[in-house]
Amino acid sequence: MRISAILAAALAAVAQAAASPAPKVVVVDLDGVIHPVTTEIVSGAIAQARAENAALVLVRLNTPGGLMDAMRETIEKILASPIPVVTYVAPSGGRAASAGFFILESGDVAAMAPGTNTGAAHPVALTGEMDAVMMQKVLNDATAYMRSICTARGRNSALAETAVRESKSFTEREALDQHLIDLVEPNDAALLAALDGRTVTRFDGTKVTLHTAGAVEEQYRETLRERIVSAIADPNIALILLVIGALAIYVEFSTPGMIAPGVIGAIMVLLGLSALSVLPIDWLGAALLILAFALFALEAKLGAHGVLAIGGTVSMVLGAVMLVDSPLPEMRIHWATAIAVALPFSLITAVLLSLVVKARRNKSQTGPEGMIGQTGSAVTELAPSGKVFVHGEYWNAVAQVPGGTPAGTPEGVRVPLGAPVRVTAIDRLTLTVEAIGPHTGG
Repeated sequence: MRISAILAAALAAVAQAAASPAPKVVVVDLDGVIHPVTTEIVSGAIAQARAENAALVLVRLNTPGGLMDAMRETIEKILASPIPVVTYVAPSGGRAASAGFFILESGDVAAMAPGTNTGAAHPVALTGEMDAVMMQKVLNDATAYMRSICTARGRNSALAETAVRESKSFTEREALDQHLIDLVEPNDAALLAALDGRTVTRFDGTKVTLHTAGAVEEQYRETLRERIVSAIADPNIALILLVIGALAIYVEFSTPGMIAPGVIGAIMVLLGLSALSVLPIDWLGAALLILAFALFALEAKLGAHGVLAIGGTVSMVLGAVMLVDSPLPEMRIHWATAIAVALPFSLITAVLLSLVVKARRNKSQTGPEGMIGQTGSAVTELAPSGKVFVHGEYWNAVAQVPGGTPAGTPEGVRVPLGAPVRVTAIDRLTLTVEAIGPHTGG
């Protein structure tokens, strides 16, 4: 009886395990610069995990750092999460530097993949130079923030503070041995296996045991807005949007009524400006871009044989490179992008401006103004009025002394049949003409 009872209990346990669904893990990648949309993405992943009753949220980090305000808001979401959050620096070769180090330490469990590094979290000024007092304030604030996080997580707060004050960096093994992180695992599967059965202390002091054996990973589904803003958050993409948008708007102004170029251009310019609005702008770079446009316009107007156009191109490249002033290379506009954008834009702008200036200088070829200067022949004698054939059409005409007095005065002229004439004026459907060859005085 006892054996049968044990077998029945074992079978019931197996059946229950088979009937219960596998635990779910929501995975979100923070790959790139930390910016305002990062907070939205992490918040969305936590909300998805809560709605789906997931076991935990896995935040994969591979970032050079980013904006301090965005970092703090992201950490606030992680600390307040009702679902345990595991921060994991991956893949191998990745890093969690600067703001990424703060986010790594904020996780309920902090882990790294082999061949990764973290640290170098000294705050830097995004625009200009801070005075000594202000820098000391920012530094003290950042170190206190790091100590509060590490102390609550039970990690080495003293060593973590050196990453902020002295910009120290650590390999995954150094971080593990000195208790900055909890695990080193090569991939997600190994990490989830190591987490199964582990009891973690949440930021509010409560304890939770993780059950991640056989867990199913589900990638966080970013909203359309998050995908768009993440894409244009790169200043290089923002510059391209601005340039293409400016060209589209110019096309709309040069050919009114097309509508589509104006609408598309306005949208692209606004998207580009929204991306640049959260980045530190160097006004010298902006001034160089304005100078570039002025030089292109002067080249088209003055015809300086390309000298001003070359100056505009150089000014645009330098302005683009200097437009965003950031210590992080990932938050600056690259030389390759600046050149690739400036050269085609310069060529297109110079050509379009030249065409506009030439069109304004040329005589109108349509309408009443287009008739002035046209030549034809008299189909009747003009004494001083009659008919002429001009521009493939028959017109009523009045003869005029060449360069002199209109017909109908005592000095009027007679233009014989078939004589060549030139149009000098037009009044509704009547032309004023002058004889090109000999004429007879009245």
